[in-house]
Amino acid sequence: MLNRRKFVQASFLSSAALFFNKTIIAAGSSDFIKNNPIVLSTWGDNVKANAEAWKILSSSGRALDAVEAGVQIPEADPADQSVGYGGLPDRDGKVTLDACIMDENANCGAVMFLENIMHPIKVARLVMEKTPHVQLAGEGALQFALANGFKKENLLTPESEKAWKDWLKTSNYDPTTTPKLLEQKNVPGQQNNHDTIGMIALDAAGNLSGACTTSGLAFKMRGRVGDSPIIGAGLYVDNEVGAATSTGVGEEVIRICGSHTVVELMRQGMSPELACKRTVERMIKKRGSKIKELQVGFIALNTKGEFGSYALQKGFTYAVQSKAGVKVYNSKSIY
Repeated sequence: MLNRRKFVQASFLSSAALFFNKTIIAAGSSDFIKNNPIVLSTWGDNVKANAEAWKILSSSGRALDAVEAGVQIPEADPADQSVGYGGLPDRDGKVTLDACIMDENANCGAVMFLENIMHPIKVARLVMEKTPHVQLAGEGALQFALANGFKKENLLTPESEKAWKDWLKTSNYDPTTTPKLLEQKNVPGQQNNHDTIGMIALDAAGNLSGACTTSGLAFKMRGRVGDSPIIGAGLYVDNEVGAATSTGVGEEVIRICGSHTVVELMRQGMSPELACKRTVERMIKKRGSKIKELQVGFIALNTKGEFGSYALQKGFTYAVQSKAGVKVYNSKSIY
């Protein structure tokens, strides 16, 4: 039986919830307040992708649907040479795509080394929902896409083809992703080689989901796959804790299971920003001077709607949209 003090406290909380027209979720799901959705994506230019996701989130839609819709914006944008259509090709001049998606129930799907399909994120979701598998690759992923109604399309734009032909003059592959360093090294066609959109969202019901999609590092070896389609590396979602995603040189993210590491550090009580920072520091501890000229950035979101980021180098930005509006943040960094 409730004593008088507990009864008064319970009555006050119920009245307050009604007064603010919001429902407080039961204990065990942090202190998230319903109707407070938010979406984050890597790189400031992706405010356009967030806006598409926000159409769904602001209408009490599911975070999974929001992130899938959001990342399709850069996938179809020929001006974005790091994602989908118009992406810079591999060293053989072929545009190959990687993508993954994960929902609040730990369902996930991914495609990698996929060619000629405009929206790999949609194929990744079908892998999640229509197959017993998590990942499909190469020709198998293409066959699956075609069997599910997708059409082959040429993803190599004239601009990306020209960049590739310029690169062939030296064929000097350099995974450096810091524009200033690329300019100093005179690496043609790679000045904007940031790669990847990672998007994570919290919906009005308090559920998390994430998506990640990329054309990968420019002029990579044929068949190279980075972190973006790998659950736990480029993306991880745990509905009890939070979600994280990454951008940059995927090989370094894979080595430390980066996004999963961020989420596990949040599970230990760290804020999203601190969890991202500690993950970057772990990368440096393991790799030292080998990664001093590389870029990797993480963004994270917890179940309370708190978010943060950290990167190896200056220059990483991320976009956020919520009821508070639209904002682009400059990430903190180690170097």
